[in-house]
Amino acid sequence: MVKTVIVGAGAMGLAAAHHALKLGHEVDVVEADKVPGGMAAHFDFDGLSIERFYHFVCKPDAPTFALLEDLGIGHLMRWRTTSMAYFAKGRLHRWGDPISLLTTGLLNPVEKVRYGLQMFATTRRKSFDDLERRSARDWIETGAGASVYDKLWRPLMALKFYQHQDDISAAWIATRIRRVGRSRRSLFQEELGYIEGGSETLVNALVQSIERQGGRIHLGQPVEQVETEGGRVTGVRAGGRTLPAEAVICTVPTPYVPGLVPDLPELSRAAYAGIRNIGVICVVHKLKRSVSPHFWVNIVEPGIEIPGIIEFSNLRPLPDTVVYVPYYMPTDHPKWTASDQALADESFGYMQRINPALTEDDRLAFKVGRLRFAQPLCEPGFAAKIPPIRTPIEGLQIADTSFYYPEDRGISEGARLAREMALAIGTDHEPRREPVFA
Repeated sequence: MVKTVIVGAGAMGLAAAHHALKLGHEVDVVEADKVPGGMAAHFDFDGLSIERFYHFVCKPDAPTFALLEDLGIGHLMRWRTTSMAYFAKGRLHRWGDPISLLTTGLLNPVEKVRYGLQMFATTRRKSFDDLERRSARDWIETGAGASVYDKLWRPLMALKFYQHQDDISAAWIATRIRRVGRSRRSLFQEELGYIEGGSETLVNALVQSIERQGGRIHLGQPVEQVETEGGRVTGVRAGGRTLPAEAVICTVPTPYVPGLVPDLPELSRAAYAGIRNIGVICVVHKLKRSVSPHFWVNIVEPGIEIPGIIEFSNLRPLPDTVVYVPYYMPTDHPKWTASDQALADESFGYMQRINPALTEDDRLAFKVGRLRFAQPLCEPGFAAKIPPIRTPIEGLQIADTSFYYPEDRGISEGARLAREMALAIGTDHEPRREPVFA
């Protein structure tokens, strides 16, 4: 039995606590927020319980299914046929299946063949190690052609990564394509999943498991410092008191790490500080009317300054239409400080361009959320930048969503890495970071 403190009550932190308790350790979880769940937490959206930031499940997400079964809620997994589209040239173009590709007016015949072959081959690959040091732009232009990149990818990359758009790892992009590409009922039909009741169902099950096993969750307790002595962890100071610890698992964004763990060697501190992030402002709309029949719409239209919209109610059945509108941007961008109302008005105007039938009477409510460290910037060669999970301080493990690389942020990778870190408590081995993909 090892006295363990877990910093952060997001899905990964809660899952790590769940597994650590099952292994017989004593566990405290410390969280700055007043509610557990992190990005998977819900909020009361004018009477509707909904995620702060959208989540969906793909068929390759084996760690999610394993965790749900372990918690006894595997039967709450739901699947629904979904679709995606591009909004370009003033209208929606269905996307994501062979017929849509063959009939689209967005690409010429040669571009269609090259694009289709690259995407199909990507969904069949087991490893992207050869893409690790290539940029996404180089890889797409080499495979599908520069014209395809300009038409379908460049506007999206510019509105998500801004000045970093040409410095994003091909392995990261390809892994995202593979995950969604393998989540299909057939070659012609995409199928995505959700948990009945939303991600709150998983969060609540984890909290109940932790408390049932004797673990403690301390909410509204921002961590001030991970304390050490003689090169090993001794405790976590939070909320004006210290929780003694023989092991600490830190799951907060890595930019916070140098301030939280001042006793780390300078090289380690520099490594965490060197992992860059893009912020996100997510505007959630509740509407009377649907915007489109699609779950995901990529936008490559001049004058629209968002990369897309996610009509979540086209995945999870809800009493009203719920649409997430993400504004990714560096936090020094002028729009980062825009008012919530201005962002809601602007994003609703964009939806009206997609569906001109929308009127002001269709607006029921909106909510704006901001995250300073939302999306790690995974540049070519990013794998070499990620520090080991086990730090030079004995007993201290550190990982956030950047450690999922080449996979993207998601509950599945958080669940997998949480189990690996729990298994490493009280040992000297390095948790397995990269997933095994069949």
